[in-house]
Parts: sequence; structure tokens; C-alpha cells
Amino acid sequence: MTFKDIVSEDVKQTFLNLEEFSDTHTVNGREMPAQIDENEQIEREKRFNQNMDGIFVNQRLIYVAASDFGPLPKQGSILTFDKRTYVVADAISEDGVYSI
Repeated sequence: MTFKDIVSEDVKQTFLNLEEFSDTHTVNGREMPAQIDENEQIEREKRFNQNMDGIFVNQRLIYVAASDFGPLPKQGSILTFDKRTYVVADAISEDGVYSI
């Protein structure tokens, strides 16, 4: 088993484990394990807001398994999360986990 295989298994067994770190959320109409990261969101807001204009009413930073979500969403695309609509400001693929 390679390191990449181990990381791939860890996505659902560890990082997005419903009994440990994640909760079930509805993302784009499908239920899947997801994490909401409020601490990292604050740090990213500090970096992004230096170069952004406008007012954002509500922001979320979520982590989902790429295998559950599908293709990585593009910046500016629409995402629904627990019946609320968001515009994707940034999305990064991190070894099988999307940071959106």
C-alpha cells in the first residue's frame, strides 16, 4: 500500500468520519459528510478581504470528499449548503478533500 492509498482511505475513515469530525449536510441537493471550519475561515477572510470589495452577508468554509461532491466547483459558481445559497469564492482540491 502506498502513501497515496493511505491518504485516500483517511479521507472518509478519519478526516470526514461522521463519528469523529464531520456531520451530515446537504450540499447541492445531496447529503454527504462535511466539515465547517470557522477558525480557518476567519484566517482566510483576513487574507482575502485585503483585495476584495463588497459586503458578504454570510460565508462558510467547508470540507467535503471529492468523491462525494463531484468536479471541483469553479470560482463564482453557485453552491447550496443546507438550503442556503452561496457563491464559491475559492475551491481547492487537497488530496481527495475539497476546501470550498
